[in-house]
Amino acid sequence: MAFTQTQLDALSAAIASGTLRVTYDGNTVEYRSMAELVRARTLVMNGLNTQAGGAPTGRRFASYRSGLR
Repeated sequence: MAFTQTQLDALSAAIASGTLRVTYDGNTVEYRSMAELVRARTLVMNGLNTQAGGAPTGRRFASYRSGLR
């Protein structure tokens, strides 16, 4: 599915204002929780990044080996 910057902006604005209802391009969606809204924003961010040819965003954890046993 192709996402738009307008969708991302609407989701970010809703999160910032604390509302669960998002409207963009004549469509209105009401999310059940703030966690669901944040997941939707992450999905759109990853989609936009992938469309632009980048890697999906998300958490990455570094792993180090000291070489000592």
